[in-house]
Amino acid sequence: METRRDVFQAIADPTRRAIIGMIAEEPVNVNTIAEQFDVSRQAISLHLKILAECGLLDMKRQGRERICEAKLEKLNEVSEWITQYKQFWETKLDALGEFLNNNKK
Repeated sequence: METRRDVFQAIADPTRRAIIGMIAEEPVNVNTIAEQFDVSRQAISLHLKILAECGLLDMKRQGRERICEAKLEKLNEVSEWITQYKQFWETKLDALGEFLNNNKK
């Protein structure tokens, strides 16, 4: 059975969020990424695989190196999801503020 991954799974892990932050600035080779974390290279490879499956990075070969490049368009899904809840809570907090202002003694 094939595991279906989405962008929310990708950002659920702090290591993957840190990797996204690294490659968002500029393309980075896998060795450079692996050196930044206190986990095995195999663990980093798994994180990179998940990010690639979620559509957040492209991995390209340049000679002997594998270069990771960010594809951050998929993060728009997260932004849209957060926006709906942000609007919900802003409405609730505005109503609470009005209630408190109207009930001052």
